[in-house]
Formats: sequence, C-alpha cells, structure tokens
Amino acid sequence: MKTVPGSLLGAALLAAAGAVSVARAQDKPADYPRKPIRIVIGIAPAGGLDMMTRLGAQKLSERWGQSVIVDNRPGGGTVVAMDLVVKAPPDGYTLLGASDTLMLNGVLKRAPYDVRSAFIPIVQLTTQPYVLIVTPSLPVKSVKDLIAYAKARPGALSFGSQGLGTTGHIGWERFKFMTGVDIVHVPYKGAAPAVIDVLSGQIEMTFSNTSTSGMHLKSGKLRGLAITSPRRGQLFPDMPTVSESGVPGFELSNSYGYYAPAGTSRDIVRAINSVVARAMNSPETVKSLAADGSEAIPPSTPEAFKARFAKDYADLEKLISAANIKFN
Repeated sequence: MKTVPGSLLGAALLAAAGAVSVARAQDKPADYPRKPIRIVIGIAPAGGLDMMTRLGAQKLSERWGQSVIVDNRPGGGTVVAMDLVVKAPPDGYTLLGASDTLMLNGVLKRAPYDVRSAFIPIVQLTTQPYVLIVTPSLPVKSVKDLIAYAKARPGALSFGSQGLGTTGHIGWERFKFMTGVDIVHVPYKGAAPAVIDVLSGQIEMTFSNTSTSGMHLKSGKLRGLAITSPRRGQLFPDMPTVSESGVPGFELSNSYGYYAPAGTSRDIVRAINSVVARAMNSPETVKSLAADGSEAIPPSTPEAFKARFAKDYADLEKLISAANIKFN
C-alpha cells in the first residue's frame, strides 16, 4: 500500500477544510448571525405554528451554531406579534413565524399597514390540514350527524378557534355558510387552549391539527369526525374528509412560514431560506413530519413564496366577499 507524504496529506486536509468553509459561507453573509436570532409568533405554546417554528429554529441553530429563540406573544389574533416584528430593525435578528392568519389579518385590515409590503416572505415550512374534533360527550359520530344535531339546536353549540379572523375561524364560518348551521364562535389565544376546552367540555368542537390533538384522538379523549384535506391522510387513513362527509368542496389547511420586516437584506433572506428549506425537506425530517400529519413544502425561492402569498391573498379577499363572512 502506498503512503501519502505528510505534505500532500496536509494540503488535502486544508483543501477539504477550505471547501467546507466555502459551503458554509455560501449559506449566509459573512457577518451574520453575530448574536441570537428571535422568531416571534402570535400564539400560545404547543400549537402547530409553535411546533413548526421551533423545528425550523432548531435547524437554523444547528447549521449556524447560534441560538435561535422562539418568542410567544399571543394576542389580537396574532397582531401583537406582527406589530412587534414590523417595528423591529430590519437586520435579520427579529423575524415573524406565522400561519395563513397573517394573510387573513391583512385582508381584514386588522393592522394599520399592508402586510404584503410590511413583511418579506422568507421561507415556507410545512402545510397541515385540520381535523374536525368534538368532545366525546356530544352524541354525534359523523359530520352529517353534527349538521343535523346543530340544525335542531340553533345557537346552542359552540366552536373554538385560534382567535378572531384566524384560519380556524374562517374555516368555521365557511362551514356554517356551506351547511346552514348556527354555531357560536369562542375565540382563544391559540389552538392548544381551544383543544383543552374541548377536552373538558367547555366548548363542543374545534378544528385542530394532528400535532396538537393527535394523541387525544388516539386515546379516545377526543373524537375526530373528519379531516379537512382534499384526500384522506396517512395518520388516520380511516377518517373521511369533510368533503366526502356531506359538505362537498369543503377544504381547509394551514401553512407555516418565516417572514422578515421590510428592508431586511436580500442576502440574509436568501440565507435563511436556503438552510430552512433544505433542512425541512431532508428525508428524516419529512418522515418525522408525516408521523404528525404534516408535509414539508418543497424548496422554493423567497420570490416564489412572495408571489404565492399575493395570489392567495387575492383569492381570500374573493372568498370572504362571496361568502359574506362577518367578523363582529
């Protein structure tokens, strides 16, 4: 066996180290991050947004060796968190973790600025359908049962949402519009508190992602009537969709992403996008997400994310107008 001279071996090692350094340098600007990054979210801990934001934060921290802190600031249907980030210096150290509620808040004019120009879409993390869950004491076993039961008792039942004007709230208003039922809205500061009150029987139902309610569904503490995706999910393959359960065309899903205040460096935005998108789509992460009923969104550029956000924003405006959804 031939031996490699020490000088050649040393040169090879230096070259390899240099290649690693170049790869890492391409991941981020040379002077970023110099201190911990904070990602603000507008819900209480333990909801789907909280879990996905923390997963992405972990990936950034692991890649860059810098702390990435998730700061829960519930209130105002996530507007409290939005306001905090929009006023932060656009230096890449204060970001917003948000669901589609950010879009809803813009359409509903719940903030004194246009969210399409106030924030830069960085990267999409995952998408997740909901499960229509009810307290087991409610004598219904299907969506058709629920509709019939609610129609016989107008105003007697209540549903919980993550807050006024959130994705869950919009979903329920659409459900009411499509079925003609009268169910009372009870807003919460996040998905987890609403699930807790369904567990205790304080309210009868909510839309919940499987990350928050999966273990309760499996244990029988909650009853899942249907999933809101266009097709049945892998996690509960025997659970029908809402659409096939008597409400044709009904769909509801939520996606999670990171946003930066306007003016943030394009290099920083692209660097965060690159690291998070690749990490969320790694085979081990995709497998882990599937176990919770989530799907990683395929990698795309910040520009593509911005274009999709603008299109979905316009579509949402049309839906709210057509369904005459009110937010009193």
